[in-house]
Amino acid sequence: MEITWLGHSAIKIKGSKTVYIDPFLTGNPVASTTPEEITEADVVIVTHDHADHKGDSFDICKRTGATFVSVHEVAVQAEEQGIPAEGMNIGGTIETNGVIIHMVQALHSAETGDPTGVVVEIDGQKLYHAGDTGLTYDMKIIGEFFHPDLSFIPIGDRYTMGVGSATKAVEFVQTKKVIPIHYGTFPIVSVDPEEFKRRVGDTAEVIILKPGDIYNLTA
Repeated sequence: MEITWLGHSAIKIKGSKTVYIDPFLTGNPVASTTPEEITEADVVIVTHDHADHKGDSFDICKRTGATFVSVHEVAVQAEEQGIPAEGMNIGGTIETNGVIIHMVQALHSAETGDPTGVVVEIDGQKLYHAGDTGLTYDMKIIGEFFHPDLSFIPIGDRYTMGVGSATKAVEFVQTKKVIPIHYGTFPIVSVDPEEFKRRVGDTAEVIILKPGDIYNLTA
């Protein structure tokens, strides 16, 4: 399975299915691709209704025929534009196009609906995308219940966890591998991912990517 960090919180997961999470590309100064270059997608997931997460999701779904997945209120917005959508809420699980999605708690804000995280099951792997969130004890439940193989954790501070609280989150989530996200996009969220890696230590394998880099996740 190929995992690509597209910059900010945008992730591409390519296995037997192709999944995009929070594809903020237009207006993203570090984005490694453009929405027009995306020609194949099965599922597009948006963790919450902020422009730097909803991003180009509607456009990608319209051009590829992908199913849009988000909290109920945002899924309704997609449906109003003729996009096939699956709405859900925190605590729920759906399966669409061969991908299982669990919606979990996040501590943040949103224009519409609630902020969320997601655990995505694909090809026997469980991937946790925390969305935008502060440190929350609920992450222990995510770790104990889902046992993520790989997690995407925000470290940029100010609007999400910073390096210190993100380090504690890795401990809570009990993840085997972690890719830091939501940093380095704008000066206001500039932090050193190497500091995060040092602090995590042996708790998990920290994989630092540059936008456009691919990590091959194996069982």
